[in-house]
Amino acid sequence: MALISQSHQARRWLPDYAALRRWHFYAGLFCLPIFCWLAVTGTVYLFRPQIEAWLDRSYENLHLDGSRAAPSTEARAAVEAVSGSFFSHYEPPLTPTGASQVVVMREDQLFRVYIHPVTLQAMDIVQEDHRPMNLVASLHGELLLGERGSMVVEVAGSWGVVMILTGLCLWLPRGKWQLGGVVYPRLRQQGRLFWRDLHSVAGLWISLVTLLLLLTGLPWSANWGSYLTWVRNHWEATQGAPDWPIGGTDLSPQPLAPPASSGATGNSMPGMSPAEMASMAHSAGVAQPGRSSAPPGSALKALDKLLPLAVGLQVPRPVWISPPAQGTEDWTISSHAQNRPLRVTYTVAADGAGVTATQVFDDLNIVDKVVNVSVAAHEGHLFGWLNQAILLLNAVGVLVVTVSATVMWWRRRPSHSLGAPPPTSRPHLAAPLVIAIAALAVLLPMFGLSLLMLLAVDRIFIGRLPAARRWLGLVPPEI
Repeated sequence: MALISQSHQARRWLPDYAALRRWHFYAGLFCLPIFCWLAVTGTVYLFRPQIEAWLDRSYENLHLDGSRAAPSTEARAAVEAVSGSFFSHYEPPLTPTGASQVVVMREDQLFRVYIHPVTLQAMDIVQEDHRPMNLVASLHGELLLGERGSMVVEVAGSWGVVMILTGLCLWLPRGKWQLGGVVYPRLRQQGRLFWRDLHSVAGLWISLVTLLLLLTGLPWSANWGSYLTWVRNHWEATQGAPDWPIGGTDLSPQPLAPPASSGATGNSMPGMSPAEMASMAHSAGVAQPGRSSAPPGSALKALDKLLPLAVGLQVPRPVWISPPAQGTEDWTISSHAQNRPLRVTYTVAADGAGVTATQVFDDLNIVDKVVNVSVAAHEGHLFGWLNQAILLLNAVGVLVVTVSATVMWWRRRPSHSLGAPPPTSRPHLAAPLVIAIAALAVLLPMFGLSLLMLLAVDRIFIGRLPAARRWLGLVPPEI
């Protein structure tokens, strides 16, 4: 009798296997289609430097009949090519015979102008957010829906954490341990066992990388990114606007201070969300990234002295030479390399006399260091080609897991229902499962909010529709 009581007590602390299957199923049903989309678009973006170099190949190694024009002359030609625009920043050519790329702004839109270095003709004018890789980035992180799309991706990522954790619990063998079907798939099996092995083993091998990708992608999302910024701004050491985009909007501070009339410095806005900072900056006229005050034509002469300085500093590409922010006099030479720990920003005198200030990765606070390292790893550039290879294989694994899950579900799905794993007649919520759900709801607010919404919909609407509950698999089959 005591053994039975102890067994019952132990069972109360173990997650119900049927409950784990159901959480895994419903999370996967929502997440996996979006994960396939993220895997495909993320793989394309993974090779952004190579793709952009290929797209811009026609602007490199030009046949030049004459000497190159001065950078300031190229910048003025770019401004004139886009009527009503002003200069934003200059990107040096990759080769001695390559076209310069000058970015200008008109009505809150950035345009990239490819200037022929001899004729000063605009070889091409492309709106920045219409460039192929920028479109891929928007497709990947926002589904081309802006902040709403970022919210959808964040919800999918949050439930993806649930899917992976429950999947790992289901992967643990319940009987005798063996390598086949656990560590490697038994490819000679047929039917259900083949697809089950393919799903569980592939899921095991991609679980850690996928989990890291989900977590490292959260700082970019509209809600969690603002959540993180709100938390970090409660400590003086980590205050300030993030230097990574949130919800598709880059709210990173200018390397130089904004005008004194704003009442804020470029790196000190405690307790404010990115949305609040953007609103404040807009109303006060603070220069945002790519929105430096437009220098007059004579001021562009500084480019002629700053380009040789940038070459001598050996700044990791792509390099931006940007004019002074409002209320300041010094220019900046900054790296925008995707391997973010390599980035450096030099504040330089307009006459090219030298560097007046330097900001490198080591100058960041601990939170921004962690996020920047994770962003570089997420984009596949933290440790070179190996980083790209790992993420490419992981994307293939996501597709394998999705296909195998779809086949298993479709094969056993009854024609009259969704095919969710049936609940037990006497389900129980083990304490560890409840604690895990509560912890995830706090750490991932969109998961907690969406879970509450689902419970409310179930209680208010679906609970009154017995046929719908049976189709969704919310009641035991015997009821």
